[in-house]
Amino acid sequence: MRKYLIIGVQGSGKGTQSALLARAYELVHINVGDIFRWHVQQHTKLGALVRRTMAAGELIGDDLVEKVVRDRLDQHDWNYGFIIDGFPRNRRQAEFFLESYDIDGVIHLDLPDDEVRRRVLARRLCPNCGMDYNLIYDRPAEEGICEVCGHQLVRRADDTEEALAERLRTYHDKTDPILDLLRRKEYVFTIDASRSVEEVQTSIRDRLALPPADSER
Repeated sequence: MRKYLIIGVQGSGKGTQSALLARAYELVHINVGDIFRWHVQQHTKLGALVRRTMAAGELIGDDLVEKVVRDRLDQHDWNYGFIIDGFPRNRRQAEFFLESYDIDGVIHLDLPDDEVRRRVLARRLCPNCGMDYNLIYDRPAEEGICEVCGHQLVRRADDTEEALAERLRTYHDKTDPILDLLRRKEYVFTIDASRSVEEVQTSIRDRLALPPADSER
């Protein structure tokens, strides 16, 4: 059984790398942000609480985040292991997790702030069908037009220089203490995330000493 956390700044490729590992090694990919978004979309009681919290400009409390993680892991559908994406977000959440669960490693996707800006500010969204694009990696055939529905692409409302600078500041303030804590337990494997998806995935597998996946043998 393999149990991992993956940590990285916005745009570092956490979702992509998690999905590749999960598919290759039959891990359950747990994205905490996706869980909250599902509850909001399904209009559950938890979703209503999240909506109220966000509308008030507040952060979702640690108690609620920890409960969501605990409830998800209590499903025990991760026969071969899991990889958790988007958690922990601060030192308290990291301490909670280490007290409650054992893990095999923390994948830290390291990306310079300049590269984060380049990637994030190149993102575009179709407001009609929700298709995501990045003008660096998957530019649509027709400039500014969604290939799925033909709608005009837009930049996300919070993908601005000012908003990104604030997100980066918050990320470093919150994440650096988490990594310091986890490094003391020798869990952290830092990976250069500025390279191609394939190169990053290879480095992750090498650092975690993972064998070739069954489908790749």
